[in-house]
Amino acid sequence: MIDIKELKFDAQGLIPAIVVDAVSKEVLTLAYMNAESLKISMEKKLTCFYSRSRQTLWLKGETSGNYQHIVSITADCDKDALLIMAEPEGPACHLGTHSCFSNPLWENDELQEFSLASLMQLLKGRKTEKKEGSYTTYLFEKGLDKILKKVGEESTEVIIAAKAEDKKETIYEIADLAYHVMVLMVEAGISLEDIHRELASRHVIDHKIKQEKMTQ
Repeated sequence: MIDIKELKFDAQGLIPAIVVDAVSKEVLTLAYMNAESLKISMEKKLTCFYSRSRQTLWLKGETSGNYQHIVSITADCDKDALLIMAEPEGPACHLGTHSCFSNPLWENDELQEFSLASLMQLLKGRKTEKKEGSYTTYLFEKGLDKILKKVGEESTEVIIAAKAEDKKETIYEIADLAYHVMVLMVEAGISLEDIHRELASRHVIDHKIKQEKMTQ
């Protein structure tokens, strides 16, 4: 761990801070901090920035309720910029969007970005705006029983491939299972964040158990 004193603030005493959603890895916003707002952020475990226009500190979410709970803060190699991983309670942008970065400028048609979050958005879209010929839309139209049947079938396929010690086939089947489980999540109204929080809570419990064993 480095010390705040090692950071390189600019002539105005500021350092840029990029905030990223700890679950989806989506960039939420770019803001600035000074030494005081950074200390407040670490003490409260909530993002606190310095407004260059108003020339004052502001705790994100203090008026809107859209707090950003800090998971970690990391400085870059030159120690003149910060990367903040956070779990947002609401939109990061004052316009009400999840991220401030919502205006596409250019995309490389040959390289398509993929993430579980983007896949989840696509699946939600297939449920609300049905697309003719879409397998995902077909599953939603058939309903819960059909989705559950597919989850069961894909689970069996994973077991068979893994038992055969066929790594390539196991990867393929796990991907199929993951897709159908995410369709089930959309159908059941379960988000990636819900699963993330559940797994995180188990990690904390596991860590406490390990600590207790070490002290016995």
